[in-house]
Amino acid sequence: MAYAAPLREIEFTLSAMAGADALGGLARFAEAGPDLRAAVLGEAAKLCEGALAPANAAGDAHGARLENGVVRTAPGFAAAHAALAEGGWYGVAADAAHGGMGLPHAFWCAANEMISGANLAFSMCPLLTVGHIEALEAHAPDWIRALYLPKLTSGRWTGTMCLTEPQAGSDVGALTTRAASNDDGTFAITGQKIYITWGDHDVAENVSHLVLARTPGAPEGAAGISLFLAPKFIPGADGAPGERNRIKVLSLERKLGVHGSPTCTMAFEGATAWLIGEENRGLAAMFTMMNNARLSVAMQGVGLAGAATAMALGYARERRQGRTPNGAGPIVEHAEVRRMLATMCARTAAARAVAYACAVAGDMGRAEDAPGRAGWAARAAFLTPIAKAFCTDVGFETASLNVQVHGGMGYIEDAGAAQLLRDARIPPIYEGTNGIQALDLVGRKLADGGEAARALLAEMAAGSDAPALAEARAALAATTDWMLAAGREDRAAGAAPYLRAWALTFGAHLMARGAAADPSFAPLSAVMQTRELPAVSALCREATDGAAALEALPLSDAAAFA
Repeated sequence: MAYAAPLREIEFTLSAMAGADALGGLARFAEAGPDLRAAVLGEAAKLCEGALAPANAAGDAHGARLENGVVRTAPGFAAAHAALAEGGWYGVAADAAHGGMGLPHAFWCAANEMISGANLAFSMCPLLTVGHIEALEAHAPDWIRALYLPKLTSGRWTGTMCLTEPQAGSDVGALTTRAASNDDGTFAITGQKIYITWGDHDVAENVSHLVLARTPGAPEGAAGISLFLAPKFIPGADGAPGERNRIKVLSLERKLGVHGSPTCTMAFEGATAWLIGEENRGLAAMFTMMNNARLSVAMQGVGLAGAATAMALGYARERRQGRTPNGAGPIVEHAEVRRMLATMCARTAAARAVAYACAVAGDMGRAEDAPGRAGWAARAAFLTPIAKAFCTDVGFETASLNVQVHGGMGYIEDAGAAQLLRDARIPPIYEGTNGIQALDLVGRKLADGGEAARALLAEMAAGSDAPALAEARAALAATTDWMLAAGREDRAAGAAPYLRAWALTFGAHLMARGAAADPSFAPLSAVMQTRELPAVSALCREATDGAAALEALPLSDAAAFA
């Protein structure tokens, strides 16, 4: 079925649940009221339905190809990029001083949800470029900002993130790529990077790489990593791409899904690069891009969940099989099918609400005149790992249920459900696996003594007094106290269920807010409370079980029964 952007759902979530209307009252976003938001989202929907979605199947079928050292993208991807660039979408939230629109990041998140739902493989190109822009805005010297940002915000150039190496995946501190000074303000980068998304392509005139590497004598581990900018083509003073840099694509990965996204193994062979930020503080600078990307990946999960839910609903309303309570009606009338569809709808709505609440909190934290600005920034930081993990898990769960609703037809490639499921498996893995997001939640995000967590719990306590919500809040509050007192290994053993408990409770709280704003949303909010919230108590029991039972299982012993 053709992709239809969920405009009504996005607009309702932003306005009634995430509080986006308040952004228009701030000096930084004075023009970003509901009318402009509606216009921006409407244009994004047209773009996704008209230019991006039609290229999705071709991207899956043809994939990207490496031909004589040049990456060729799938049919339709160059046109999709051109449409995105022409509309200024790469610079929606970028600084107007360098060609951006200066709109709230929440607006970009809404566009990104639709882009991801229409064509996930393509969405990774703008996702990384937008994060690349933010990192350069925050950490690059003036001359690099002046030269690179206008090209990136216009879409003439795209950006990447080069972290992972064969021996250094989630443990970034183990990387060995070297950066030697050329004594002229540039550095020579030498090393190999893997899993570089959109590391090379033929849709834009240049590719700007942010690369983590070590300078001579740098400390071991994460403390000795610096960040560098290495373009595919070294630009001249006028910004025009010049000579080819010493960067080579060695191969493209053959993947389970997102075939249209070129995932590159890349060799930097003395490539010319410039230092971004301070030497040996590269990981801190790169986290600007990573945090941006984590929320963007959360939006990918929401986009996938929305697309899968719409696909399942469309099929269930037409497919006739067996006797339904109303006779020979469509399968949507079967109770078990309704259960699956209700689960998909509720989880998608909760994920969307959590993600947009995180985005709006980030915008409030960036606005100089926002009341309680520091609290908003802390809230955004706390919600980021929750949004990334929960939304991408929901994207995969919902894509799987979509196949189940379709039955045997869902397992057949022609229906499109199989591609969604394959594509949906990667967002829980990249930009920090969801397990790492959970560890971040119980580690860094509780390092403030639980201040941000308790502020959110207090906000939820002032909301709906529904018994299911009250029970979930109480379990979550007690588990938070336990986490704050527990040792590192015990916290780690319960981190994933703790994160899920947070997401379900906060998502249900926001949905109750939506139901109060519009009674037609109340049935879905009720499903969330009766079908999803009961899991919170069990998740909290699991979260506080500690590490002993897991450590007692002899998983390291190949001869032991496990």
